[in-house]
Amino acid sequence: MLFVVCLEMFVVAALCSLVPALLLLLLSRALWGLRWSSARDRSCTLPLPRGSMGWPLVGETLHWLLQGSSFHISRRQKHGNVFKTHLLGKPVIRVTGAEHVRKILLGEHTLVSTQWPQSARIILGPHTLVNSTGELHRKKRKILARVFSREALETYLLRLQDVVKCEVAQWCAEAGTVDAYDATRSLTFRVAMRALLGLRLEEQRIIYLSKIFEQLMSNLFSLPVDAPLSGLRKGKRARDILHAAMENIIEKKLKKQEQEDEYCDAFDYMLSGAKENSYNLTMQELKETAVELIFAAHSTTASAATSLILQLMRHPEIAERVRAELEAEGLITEARGSCRSRCGEGSGTRSKFEKCVDQEEVCPELKTKPLLDKTTCLEEGHHSRTHVPYLSLEKLNQLGYLDCVVKEVLRYLPPVSGGYRTVLQTFELDGYQIPKGWSVMYSIRDTHETSPAFQNPELFDPDRFSPERDESKASRFSYVPFGGGVRRCIGRELAVLVLKTLCVELLATAEWTLATETYPKMQTVPIVHPVNGLHVKFNYRNHARNRRESTHL
Repeated sequence: MLFVVCLEMFVVAALCSLVPALLLLLLSRALWGLRWSSARDRSCTLPLPRGSMGWPLVGETLHWLLQGSSFHISRRQKHGNVFKTHLLGKPVIRVTGAEHVRKILLGEHTLVSTQWPQSARIILGPHTLVNSTGELHRKKRKILARVFSREALETYLLRLQDVVKCEVAQWCAEAGTVDAYDATRSLTFRVAMRALLGLRLEEQRIIYLSKIFEQLMSNLFSLPVDAPLSGLRKGKRARDILHAAMENIIEKKLKKQEQEDEYCDAFDYMLSGAKENSYNLTMQELKETAVELIFAAHSTTASAATSLILQLMRHPEIAERVRAELEAEGLITEARGSCRSRCGEGSGTRSKFEKCVDQEEVCPELKTKPLLDKTTCLEEGHHSRTHVPYLSLEKLNQLGYLDCVVKEVLRYLPPVSGGYRTVLQTFELDGYQIPKGWSVMYSIRDTHETSPAFQNPELFDPDRFSPERDESKASRFSYVPFGGGVRRCIGRELAVLVLKTLCVELLATAEWTLATETYPKMQTVPIVHPVNGLHVKFNYRNHARNRRESTHL
């Protein structure tokens, strides 16, 4: 009896102390919401968007981190395509829909300004394109446009295809499984270093710089606290190592530019573009831009490449249609005693683009004896029965269905889910005010998924981009995998070129199967990638064998 009485007293005491705490918590939440309601621009009569600002200080950050993509989906369904929230210490307006995204993207420098986390701005440097605004941004973008011109892409293509051939050969020679996401990150880093920047480095040096770059990437979005062992300090240290590696190469390029007028890589086109625009690029600007180019060509392209491998594995009938197109265009031929041969070999003539690729430099990973243990495509039983001749932009542009597949991959799983902007002046969106000083987050993924322009958007259907249908034409901003306006991804054509080249090489020479029981879930922050990787078994394709079952490619 005494025990029961004591228990009752304990419960009553606990409730008496808990109730005031709960009331205080609810009051603080109400005051927090009131604080942000009063933050509206009083000169504008329009109301703030619907939504919740969450709890004091943390807002809805914890919900966002725990729920992932379902956080935005649930709130969009509850509040509409324009709603307010509070994330990472800042008030945010989340925007979905082609017309709304259009206003954000076309309002750069007038309504909104690009917004990167402070840590990213510090690590990448003040002279990069992403950190430039106004007239400086316009001038830098004009200079870098030469780096991604059609002439430049044609120059890069030979080296790009060599890198792709080497990496695919390594994947197929691997006895165990390959994490496709790790493998594509290695691929895109090598593409940036070798094909884009034209750097010829020893394999060990490439591996070292790749690890340094991964360290930079893993600390790019960190707390802006420059202290020992902090993410920012680690990112800056990685950046400085990369800058030191670039400086000697850039000095040689500057001397070469004074003597020759032949363009072979991004440095050549960048220096030429600066000269044409009467802009003197300093050494610091060149180093920062070189790292920025690697950054631009690396993570998002690796994400898209992984999604491409995943979707072709999920849809073998689509893969077979692409293979049929490649065969019809003469891009799948019998191998000639090696895992590669130069297109037009033996003709006695070389284009000005081929001169930039010394014959001794073709796939150095396979020509250096110590590296044959790493990539064994020349060993008996390890080389492909089929072969892809060297490509040209003209030939790739003739592959219509391949183009549809790449576009659908970028619609279905856009590498970047959206982007942030800072509001420069209060403006109207969907009947609501978007206050000056707040952050706006436009959603690429949600816009692709909800746009009425796309029939059955939940289905992976490359034919939606066929000339007969081309659903993206119905609304200009319903399809924005690379953003839009003056901030549209300047390297988009190179990214598409990498995806097409990889797709051709894989479907012509390889087969791959899922090494796990189920397909992985996809994480969308900060970029789209498979949770715990995409584990795949690659093999060379035997052209003489019957096609594998539908679970194989």
